[in-house]
Amino acid sequence: MISKKVEEAINLQIKNEEHSSRIYMAMASWCETNGYRGAADFLYKQSDEERMHMLKFIKFLNDRGGYSVLASLEVPASQYKSLREIFDHVLSHEEFITASINQLYEVSLNEKDYTTGNFLQWYINEQIEEESTVHGILDQMKLLGDDKAGLFHIDKELGAMAAAKVIDVLA
Repeated sequence: MISKKVEEAINLQIKNEEHSSRIYMAMASWCETNGYRGAADFLYKQSDEERMHMLKFIKFLNDRGGYSVLASLEVPASQYKSLREIFDHVLSHEEFITASINQLYEVSLNEKDYTTGNFLQWYINEQIEEESTVHGILDQMKLLGDDKAGLFHIDKELGAMAAAKVIDVLA
């Protein structure tokens, strides 16, 4: 049986993952309507991935004798000035999620819930990968500045990344 503290912390993470999905969906919608089809595809894929992360937490919590509860969410931003601004926000949000996962891991260790701690290792590794990917995208954007041809190529690259990305459903 999972402790109430761990259950509450996982429910908070479920909310964070669901909100992440909505944030990326809103960003994808902006990209799609502003001519960045590759970025839109990338962000729609990210949105789907965050939803899968949420489902993985829900199933884990319910399987461990807890109860997952969906919470209300704030409306994500829907207007951006540039593709660069979007990816600055993506990085900031991924850093928030990393901190949130780390806090959940700390709760699991304090509660001596090593099963949850072990479960969280996948998320910890996933966050390293997510932040690294976004850093790479931002590095390319910094190199190009406001060059429209460069943004066109970044958009194409983001589309290729989205096409290549396989979402590992509940792995």
